[in-house]
Amino acid sequence: MKRILIINGPNLNLLGTREKSIYGELSFEQYFKELKAKYPSLDLHYFQSNVEGVIIDKLHEVGFDFDGIVLNAGAYTHTSVAIADAIAAINTPVVEVHISNVHQRESFRHHSYLSKNCKGVILGFGLDSYRLGIASFL
Repeated sequence: MKRILIINGPNLNLLGTREKSIYGELSFEQYFKELKAKYPSLDLHYFQSNVEGVIIDKLHEVGFDFDGIVLNAGAYTHTSVAIADAIAAINTPVVEVHISNVHQRESFRHHSYLSKNCKGVILGFGLDSYRLGIASFL
């Protein structure tokens, strides 16, 4: 059974309540239940942190044992060389995902420090971006 971890970064714990016009009305916990039901043959895990170092620690922890990581690093995507380095240091492939199309937003969101170290990037499909990320490991 393939083990896949979804990691969400800062402020994504507020999905369903924050900026609903961008992020929708569903909490990630609700959506994660749907993903688990859709992929019963996968061993899906979920982790969220608002702290950069904790995200790095989680990448180190699972980055040699899991079959895939779906990472929405939130704003750290555009600022964190440290998370980019952590992705480069592990063996588990990482897919970078974003709920919104970051290229339709503020210019500082157009650059990702993470992308060059990721298997691929999926953005702009709402919460379905996570499903597409998971599907890339099947």
